[in-house]
Amino acid sequence: QVQLVESGGGLVQAGGSLRLSCAASESIFSIGVMGWYRQAPGKQRELVAEIARGGNTNYAASVKGRFTISRDIAKNTVYLQLNSLKPEDTARYYCNTAFYLSGPPLSTWGQGTQVTVSS
Repeated sequence: QVQLVESGGGLVQAGGSLRLSCAASESIFSIGVMGWYRQAPGKQRELVAEIARGGNTNYAASVKGRFTISRDIAKNTVYLQLNSLKPEDTARYYCNTAFYLSGPPLSTWGQGTQVTVSS
């Protein structure tokens, strides 16, 4: 099973930016969909953004226009660029895999990376 390691989180002021990275233990080109999820305290984990093998992307309405998902196939890494951050973006961010866009996550959850946005 693919192993995923997230990094790049931190503390940032509202309006700031961060870039998260998700390094996979195997070729991401062989994986149908790579996605970023987040979980805030007391809330359910939610899908933030995802990218399919063919390059199609899907974003949660709350982040559309502010976040961008991308990938570097040679590095087996998926990125999430977070711009115009808001306090409500504060959460632990995780990556995972899926067979298809909006499909259920398949892999074991990693440690995630914490994003904290101060007002």
